[in-house]
Amino acid sequence: MSKIQNLSGTGIPLVGSDIDTDRIIPARFLRCVTFDGLGEQVFADDRQQMQGQHPFDLPEYQGANILVVNANFGCGSSREHAPQAIAKWGIKAIIGESFAEIFFGNCVAIGIPCVTAEPEAVKAFQETLKANPQATVKVDLEAMKAHCEDLTIDVNMNAGSRQSFITGLWDSCGQLLANVEQIQVIAAKLPYLHWAS
Repeated sequence: MSKIQNLSGTGIPLVGSDIDTDRIIPARFLRCVTFDGLGEQVFADDRQQMQGQHPFDLPEYQGANILVVNANFGCGSSREHAPQAIAKWGIKAIIGESFAEIFFGNCVAIGIPCVTAEPEAVKAFQETLKANPQATVKVDLEAMKAHCEDLTIDVNMNAGSRQSFITGLWDSCGQLLANVEQIQVIAAKLPYLHWAS
């Protein structure tokens, strides 16, 4: 199973509160059969309106894998395509002031930790990343800290989600594969289930 305890890389500041899932991935892209290709369309309308000046288009943030956002990120409809699009772009963790509950749950389900911090701390992180886009960002789920250059902030996550990342239990497919022998034993005892090996 995939334990997620520490993540590091570079960050991308996305300033603004109440960024909803329709802005993250517009509805016209929901007709896809798989999530492949969604990364190219993340923030499609915002990026078009900003004519190359959106953080996801700026050359200095290409390859960034930690997103830093403000309040109520991922609000709106519950589409799982939103975290999938962010993940397909390359984001591995999100630091923010707060997250919409369903968006947060969808992120946990695909292995993207979303940690919260005080608004002033998030803004300081964003300003640091604007000044130095290549600064190393670290998210430590064990110590519940995030680091960027000389800046260290406290981050939060509910205990259950944090534990699921640290132990690898967020990964339900990994759990099934790791316990396939036990599953076969139980399935063989069920009168209504024929287990084909």
